[in-house]
Amino acid sequence: MLKLSRRHVLGSGAGMLAAVALPNGPKALAAASMLGEVWPRHVRFKLGTFEITMISDSDTFIDGPWPLIGKNAEKAAVDALMRENLLPAHRYQPGFTPMVVNTGSKLILFDTGNGERGFVARPDGGWLAAQLEPAGFKPDQFDVVVLSHGHPDHIGGLMEAGAPLFPNAQIVIGSAEYDFWSSDKPQGDLKSFAQLFKDYVVPLAERIKFIQPGDQLAPGIEAIESFGHTPGHLSFEIDGGKGQRMVFLGDCAHHHVASLARPDWHCVFDVDPEKGAQTRARMFDRLANDKVAVSAYHMPFPSIGYIERIGPKSYRWLPHSYQLEL
Repeated sequence: MLKLSRRHVLGSGAGMLAAVALPNGPKALAAASMLGEVWPRHVRFKLGTFEITMISDSDTFIDGPWPLIGKNAEKAAVDALMRENLLPAHRYQPGFTPMVVNTGSKLILFDTGNGERGFVARPDGGWLAAQLEPAGFKPDQFDVVVLSHGHPDHIGGLMEAGAPLFPNAQIVIGSAEYDFWSSDKPQGDLKSFAQLFKDYVVPLAERIKFIQPGDQLAPGIEAIESFGHTPGHLSFEIDGGKGQRMVFLGDCAHHHVASLARPDWHCVFDVDPEKGAQTRARMFDRLANDKVAVSAYHMPFPSIGYIERIGPKSYRWLPHSYQLEL
């Protein structure tokens, strides 16, 4: 049996150092080539009997969070909150994360990303169409496409090269949401959003199922009222069985620190900023109490986590680690 003493170990180490120092000793290897950054574009996990796939539609950086979040606050307060959380004050990376739910009998897509005409132009965004195949899907497989609301970064992926990307899917949207964006009510900056809705969603009217809060999309999936960000914005509770639930939050939050720490801070994308703030507080309170997983479209990819209460009216985002893998 081989036994090594401290003297042997030290002696062999000295010998190795001497060999390196010799002119004819081992040569140093050339530096390896840089390979470039690699980040996942899709993540898949189980939720009870369901299978969930998160797909990244963009990894762009934008200016902010102020005044996009905290328009009704002092810039210095928003900047200070960023510094306290070791984040840059003037740039941030929101997620843009459509979600696929395979219930075993239906394949359901929640939101479609930026597409060709969304908020984030290609090649920086609008990745969903190209990412479906690497994630294991074909567009004609989808039974249902759910639109949480009518903003361009959620409906932009419905069309590709002038044709519906999901030819066999039923489109599901809240009736109040459809009524708003298909009308002449949106004015100012919202007018261009409404035009995209009229170009992409209204032509699919024969395939649309209109829903109300409380309606079931499929067994285990129920719509939740979360109006404010838009007039008919919906979130969705998803019960995969085996005691595992999650909530697809949609756009109740736009920044993983600012939106949660200060739900009262207005978001410029909210059609009704006051109602948006009230809905955030209500939804965060519910999710913190229920302690369920949350899929939040604009949280950092893969946009899955939990909401924890840190004060009477303040919360924080806890990214998922392994809770759903147990």
